This record gives sequence, structure tokens and C-alpha cells, in this order.
Amino acid sequence: MASQSTPSRRQIIISKLFQFCRQIIGPNTSAENTPVSASVSSEPLVITRGEHGISRKQFSPNAIKILYRLKDGGYDAYLVGGCIRDILLGQQPKDFDVVTNATPDQVKKLFRNCRLIGRRFRLAHIVFGREIIEVATMRGHHEAQEDKNQISQSSDEGQLLRDNVFGSIEEDAERRDFSINALYYSINDFSIHDYANGLAAIKAKQIELIGDPETRYREDPVRMLRAVRFATKLDMSIAPKSEKPITELASLLDNIPPARLFEEILKLFLNGKAEANFLMLRKYGLFRSLFPELDKILDKNPGGLEHALIQQMFQNTDKRINTDKKVTPAFIFAALLWFPLLELTKKIQEQEQLIEYDAFAQAMNKVLSESAQHIAVPKRFTLGARDIWHIQHRLDKRAGQRAYRLTQQPRFKAAYDFLLLRVAAGETQHTELAQWWTQYLSQDINGQKEMVKNLGHQGGPKPRKRRRPTKKPTE
Repeated sequence: MASQSTPSRRQIIISKLFQFCRQIIGPNTSAENTPVSASVSSEPLVITRGEHGISRKQFSPNAIKILYRLKDGGYDAYLVGGCIRDILLGQQPKDFDVVTNATPDQVKKLFRNCRLIGRRFRLAHIVFGREIIEVATMRGHHEAQEDKNQISQSSDEGQLLRDNVFGSIEEDAERRDFSINALYYSINDFSIHDYANGLAAIKAKQIELIGDPETRYREDPVRMLRAVRFATKLDMSIAPKSEKPITELASLLDNIPPARLFEEILKLFLNGKAEANFLMLRKYGLFRSLFPELDKILDKNPGGLEHALIQQMFQNTDKRINTDKKVTPAFIFAALLWFPLLELTKKIQEQEQLIEYDAFAQAMNKVLSESAQHIAVPKRFTLGARDIWHIQHRLDKRAGQRAYRLTQQPRFKAAYDFLLLRVAAGETQHTELAQWWTQYLSQDINGQKEMVKNLGHQGGPKPRKRRRPTKKPTE
């Protein structure tokens, strides 16, 4: 009788757990203090279709097509990670990742719309119009015997440089970063396989690494950025064991390729949680490896104008994203590099005895060049940041046709918003200028001409004095 009663009790516990995960968990819940174990079990907790209530209709139809084709091809295939986690939390998934025991080359043979990418870890991208489904081969341990299809390479700091080691689903679960991402949805019977107590982590509202945190961070320092992003996105906290080594290991981000850090920056600052991510990055010392010069300036003047402008910029960014308005990375980088630019301008002006405008132009090149050593910002965004900076020096030049011509610049609206941001942060000396431009933009063409006329020659070139011709003396 005992053996028959155990499964039913287990089903009740699982059902209650999933109901709990679907609810909005308040900040005072006792689950926050629940200890979470991030060890991987060889026998996962299997939740059947009738127990978890997740429907295939909640997944991308293209992802389901991929699962079935891999299954029909004789391979194991699962939806994994964030899409399972988000549905359990009542959120709409943005990405649907597939994991399989088929190698990248075998996946490519099954799909004509497949392209293989990646050097550090080979991935298959299957393209359906604008939607791309990522298919990864199950990863194995680095101690596994290497052959021509299994290549692993680490740096002296323990960072994985190449990670093309394939393995079983149990090994793949151990290679996942966080327990909440080690949830697998099987197309065979529509069950969920929980290998690392991911459901318990969701209930406890904790982000916890699988395995030894220091080792896992050294393997891939970007995991520290991901821990921050998941914590703010899911309204969770980083578990104490996973949190402890972050500050000490933050400098390992210096070893990450600048192009990869740019992609991570976009995920951190364009997800509607930019302000929270900024504050948490500063808390753990991670911001220093991303924007070292700005970090020094913020440390010199805690809570000052500089911090106010950056925090206000991120608040504005979050509002725009959460109301489905466009945000350009050019504006974000213009703000993040603004104070290092001003500081360097002043330094160059003093050292080389240049006028401010020439020093400013020279400083722009140097600031962007130094920033590229940490984060590889594409040229289309650095050009946008340059335009925003340039226009700041032209906003007080409004006489004649200058004001009108300035409004025709492609980046004028961003530059105007940047001026408003500066004033809101505490640059009160520009309040009158910001008010003038706000009024100017609200006027029709006649009203704008009248405003410019009332300026006189303010901000414009002084009229040239005509010299009267001198009369030649007559003989």
C-alpha cells in the first residue's frame, strides 16, 4: 500500500508547486529564504503532461516542427531553458531553444534552412523568415575523450575558449549555467525533466549556478552578467553561494571579446530593466570592466550629477521600452561616455592649449577608441553618438537659419532629448536654452521665425562693419 500511496502524494506536491510558480509571488514570501540545491541528479524529476499543464500551443510552431523532424530523424530533442522557465512564471517567452543529441552537421542535413555558427561552441540556427530557432547539441564534460568532433580548450584563468564537447542529456544539464535553465520539455511524451531542482529555485526566487560558482564563473565570466540580468528580469535574488565570488572575479570580464560584451550590454540595457541592472552591476563591481573611466568618475562623486544623469537616462530608457517606443543604443552610449569625454576634453585643452571645440573633437576620437577596447560598438552607433555630442555645441547657435537647419539634422531629436536629460540631472545653467528649444519645436513656421527674430544676433555671427572707402587726396 505504501508503494501505491507515494506516487499520488508526489503528484499533489508537484501540482501545488506549479500552481505556486504561476502566481505572482509577493516580496514577503518565506520562499525567498528557502535553500536551493543546484546539484544535478542522474534521475531527473519528471513532470508528466497532466501534471504541469503546459500546452504545445504556448511554444513557437516552428520550434515544435524542429522537435518533430529531429524525432522523426531518430534523434532525441527537447525544448530547454528560458522558454520553459518563463511559461512557468506566467511570462511570454521570446526565444525557443532546442537541444538534441544530433551533431551540428547532422542537424544541417535535416534542415535546408539551417546555418552553422560559432567557434567557441558550434550551434545550428534554423531560419523561418524573421524567426530564428537555435539548436544546440547536448554538451558533455571536458574530460571526455577528444576526437575530431569534440574539441575543448581553456585559458590559464579557466575560461573556456572552445567548448565543442558533446555528451548525454545528464551531462548537458550539468553544463547549463543556472538551475532555472536546466528544465527540458520532451516532444516524446510532453513531459518536463528537471535535472537541477529548477522548480525549487523558481519557488525560492533564487538564481543559483549549477556546480561550483567560482569554477563556473571562470569558465565563462559572462555568467556573472547573466546572473544580474536574470535576477532583475525575473524579480529574483542571486543565491548567497553564487553571489559571493562575483566581486572578486569581476575583472575576468576583461578577457571577454569586446564584440560579445556589446551583445551582453544590449541585453542588459534594452530589456526594460536597465536601471536595476546598472545599479546591480555597480554593486558587484562588474560595471568597472565595461566602462572603467565612467566608473572612476562615479566613484569620485557618489550620488552626484554624473550618477544622476546616468540613472535618469536608464529610467527614461526603461519607460520607452516598456511603452513600446524605440530606443537607440547610440543615445545610451552617448550618455555613458559623456563624462569621460568632458574630462578628457578639459585635459587635452590644458595640455595642448587648444580651443574647446578642437579639444572636444580630439577627445571624441580618443574616448571612442579607448571604449572599443572593452566593448565593440558598431560604427552606426558610434556615429550616432558623435552626432549627439556635436549638436550639444551647436544648440545655442540659433540666429538666422541656424535653428531651422539644426532641426533638419537626423540626430537632432536625440540631441534635444540629451539636452533635456542634462538639465533634468542638474545642469541648471542650460535650463533657459532647453526651454527655448521646447517652445521653438511647439511653434509653427511663423512662430519659429518670430522666436529667432527676438534673439537678435544671440548665438550667431556678429555683422561685419562696412568700411567706408577713403578718398584719395587730390593733387
